[in-house]
Amino acid sequence: MLKTELLEIIANGENSGVEFKRDDIRADALAREIVAMANLRGGMVLLGVEDDGTISGIQRRNLETWVMDAILGHVHPMLLPFYEVVALDGGQRVAVVSVTTGSSKPYVLRHNGREEIYIRVGSTVRFADRNQQARLFATGGLLHSETMPVSGATIHALDRERLQDYLLSCAGDRELPATEVAWIDRMLGLGFMTDVHAAAPVCTIAGLVLFGRTPRRFLRQAGIRWMAFSGIDKSYQALDDTILDAPLVGRFARQDGGARELLERGLIEDLMDRLQGQPLVSTEGENLGDGLRRERIWHYPPESLREAVVNALAHRDWTRTPEVEIVAYSNRLEVTSPGALQNSMTVEKMLAGQRSPRNTAIVDVLRDHGYVDARGMGVRRKIVPLVRAASGAEPDFEATEDYLKLILPRSDPGGPNSPLN
Repeated sequence: MLKTELLEIIANGENSGVEFKRDDIRADALAREIVAMANLRGGMVLLGVEDDGTISGIQRRNLETWVMDAILGHVHPMLLPFYEVVALDGGQRVAVVSVTTGSSKPYVLRHNGREEIYIRVGSTVRFADRNQQARLFATGGLLHSETMPVSGATIHALDRERLQDYLLSCAGDRELPATEVAWIDRMLGLGFMTDVHAAAPVCTIAGLVLFGRTPRRFLRQAGIRWMAFSGIDKSYQALDDTILDAPLVGRFARQDGGARELLERGLIEDLMDRLQGQPLVSTEGENLGDGLRRERIWHYPPESLREAVVNALAHRDWTRTPEVEIVAYSNRLEVTSPGALQNSMTVEKMLAGQRSPRNTAIVDVLRDHGYVDARGMGVRRKIVPLVRAASGAEPDFEATEDYLKLILPRSDPGGPNSPLN
């Protein structure tokens, strides 16, 4: 780091990624700062700088060894920080201890025989509460929220006909369970139900959202919230504001020729059917197609839109309470999936084709039904190139600690990139 860069950082003050400390800080206190930063987006601790930004410099001998021992001795799992010393005018020196966002969250402080989880909130360090800890475990892949029990959702909450089709057509069963007990045992084996010991088995989140008759009756964050606004933000009156509630997968039946026919729509088909009738999403063309019906021209490629919706549902964080949200404006469409990106995944890695599924059971069932690309390359192979070809602009991804948002630019059916030209 250059001297000018360090002085600029100090001048800007402390924030969620920068902390000032004297070099006489206790080892456990330094480790707590590092834990909190690793559990967020990473950051740096400047040793030799007072809280008010005054540079006091470092005095401790063998500071690098002390810093490494403090972190390796108190932080778990192991983190490897980057350490450097920047010399300033007048002989003062400041030590910069940097860590990237951790890939094995949650990181804990080991001290006095205890393990404690801390997070960074603004320029402060706070003990993570129960919900924050659950999200860190889920982000680090240690908590699979899709396997959590849903209180009150017994086997009768599941659509038996959808399950029958899945068992015979996808799961490889040669015959269906003969009794209610056998059905429950099969659901337990597939992870669609879980045994809570103190009472009768209940559905897991995965089982309920995939095959539940009305998942939102038991799980309020299930389903999709669809909204449409005539302007460019939500200050305009909503043209439509609807909650869609249905199982993720449709009900299929295998025909004599071996092909599977959709008999009853699921949540994804319900949404796509609703979008087809929305003027902000698609319009009727001037030409007549088969059956003397006017062809429908989409402002967003249907295949990329469907891929975006499936991804938002498949990879959402179930510890978060909002629904997946699809919002159409006059110039764009936004698809918001609750929860931060999984583990060390970034938008750049996602665009490059890396995969890190959060809800493996849900993804597996969606793949069995053909909703998910077997290669898991939908963003790279469908969303980006199709949107670029249709609109001449790139889709935009916005990743925060609370959500991943995909912003699709609206194409002009009569413009230079229109399929009509």
